[in-house]
This record gives sequence, structure tokens and C-alpha cells, in this order.
Amino acid sequence: MLRLALVLKRNLPRLAGLAMIPLIRGLFWLARLLGAERASRVGGWVARTVGPFLPPHRIATANLRAAFPERDEAAIRALAREAWDNLGRTGAEYAHLHTLFDLDPADLAAGGRITVAGETHFADLRDDGKPGLIFSAHLANWELPAICAAQFGLDATAIFRPPNDAASARLVQEVRRQTMGGLAAAGQGAVFAMQGVVERGGHLGQLIDQHFTRGVVVEFFGKPVLVNPLLGKLARHYECPVHGARVVRRDGTRFHLELTPPVDLPRDASGAIDVQGAMQAMTRVIEGWIRENPGQWLWMHRRWRPAMLPKPKPAQDPASGTTAPAGAPEDRATVMTGNGPATVS
Repeated sequence: MLRLALVLKRNLPRLAGLAMIPLIRGLFWLARLLGAERASRVGGWVARTVGPFLPPHRIATANLRAAFPERDEAAIRALAREAWDNLGRTGAEYAHLHTLFDLDPADLAAGGRITVAGETHFADLRDDGKPGLIFSAHLANWELPAICAAQFGLDATAIFRPPNDAASARLVQEVRRQTMGGLAAAGQGAVFAMQGVVERGGHLGQLIDQHFTRGVVVEFFGKPVLVNPLLGKLARHYECPVHGARVVRRDGTRFHLELTPPVDLPRDASGAIDVQGAMQAMTRVIEGWIRENPGQWLWMHRRWRPAMLPKPKPAQDPASGTTAPAGAPEDRATVMTGNGPATVS
């Protein structure tokens, strides 16, 4: 009996994951049966009804209070419900990603669910023969920019973080591969694959609005946060343009997509792009987007984690042997060279 208990304990997570596969596929089948509009509406209703009773709701309301201290509790609760509604809709819309983007790049005036601004920037990125970087955020249905890029013929690779649940990850991966261009899963060793995309003259897109433990510190809604510096490092090393892409949910399953002009990134004394300053510039753009539509962002993520911010380290002055003030700036973007190709670190 003890041996059986040990076997069950070791294998229960895997067995539970296998059991989830038919359940998740059944929900996808139901969502497709309902159609895009009804599935989105039902998903939103379920999420905004159940969400306030779940532990992430406390994270969402705490984040909203930190971001909007001037708003009263009624406004904070309303924004949290909107965020749950958007999350539920986005989840239900996964079943319709292959048909949700109904814009014909050859006929932008045709009516449909999707409108696009900055389409000339897609063409410029596609035709300039140079690599390019695109940052985005978890706003509205955040999967649509990658689909839009593929529809406009842009050779783009989207960096994504797979869901923790294996069944959901497998199904989401299948859906993404049907609708998007290249995909790169975030994880150990992935940075080399991403660098390879840029070296080949391709385009890389990344959501940069979540906590990254080994990141650089930037200000977000007036408070320090850690952000993944990958795009800033690649921009510094390859001197390629950086654009922002956002989605706005207009009504139900109607969306507006926007690709910004190249963002003007700050440079250091040597003239190279400053990595921390570049990530701050991108984060500032995202903050502006969120302030315009706060109910469409993913507030359930623990974005502010003061305990995980790096402690200032005193730097030794090689000339005088004295210690520089705590918090002195350091160059976080280095390029390592060896027998192989240059590597951004």
C-alpha cells in the first residue's frame, strides 16, 4: 500500500494533466459551437462572475489601487470586473483565433471585426531588408498582433510563455501554429534562438509587461519593477528599429490594432542604445496604453515585487580605490564573443 501511495503521489500531476486534455478540448469544441461572439460573451460573463472569488482578484485590486490611488473603491472594483471580463473573453476567443482576424490586407476599407492603424509600418518592416523588434502588452486580445503580422506577410517570430497547465499549453500551441508566423517559447536557451532570428534579418515580437526576475529596473506607474531586457539588448547590438503594437477591444469581438512608428530610444555617452533607458521608453509607452483602457489589461499578475528588486551594490573606483555611491549605473548589456557567433547577454 505504501508503494502504491508513493507511485500515485509521483504520478498524480501527470495523470491530472492527461485528464485535463479532453476537458480543455471539450471547452474549445463548445466555444466553437457557440460562435465567436457568443463564446466571447459567455467567457466574459463566467470570468467576471467567478473571478472576484478567486485569489488572483486580491492581486488585481491591489495592483489597481497602486496604479490609480486617486480612484475610489467602487471604481477599483469596476475596473477589476472589466479586467476579468476581458480575460474570460480572450480565453473563449482562443477557439476562434483562426477566424477572428477577418481583415484583408488588400482591402483595409472592408468592414469587419478588425481595424488597423499604422499598416504602412508593417510594410516598411517587411520590405526594408533589416531586422526589427516589436513590443506589446497583455491588452485586450493580445494574440492578435502576431496574427496581424502574419497576414501582412511580415516574417515575425513571437516569443511566448506556455501556460503552466500542460493540456492548455498543448492546445494553445496548436491554435497559435495555425494562425501565426514563427513561435519561440521563453525558457533556458531560448535567447540564442531569438538572437538567430534577428541575425537572419527577421523580426521578433515580445510581450514585455510582466515581471522578470533577472531583469532591469524601470518605473511603471511611478513604482520600480523588473522588466525583461532582451529587446533593449538586441536593439543595442543590432541597431534595429523597435516598434510597439497594441490591441484595443472596441465592442465584443471587434478590435483595433495599432503599430507605432519606431520608438526613439535613449543612447549612452558612447552613442550606443542604453538598455535600461530603452526598456524604460518601451514601458512608458505601455503605461500610456493601459491608462487609456485600464479595464483591458491583465491586472491579475504580480507586477510590483519590491522584495525582488536588486540591492544597490557599491562599485569600486579603480583609480582612487574608493567606493562609488550605491546605485551607480552599470552597463547591463554586454556582448560576449568566442569561437562562435557574438552573443547578447
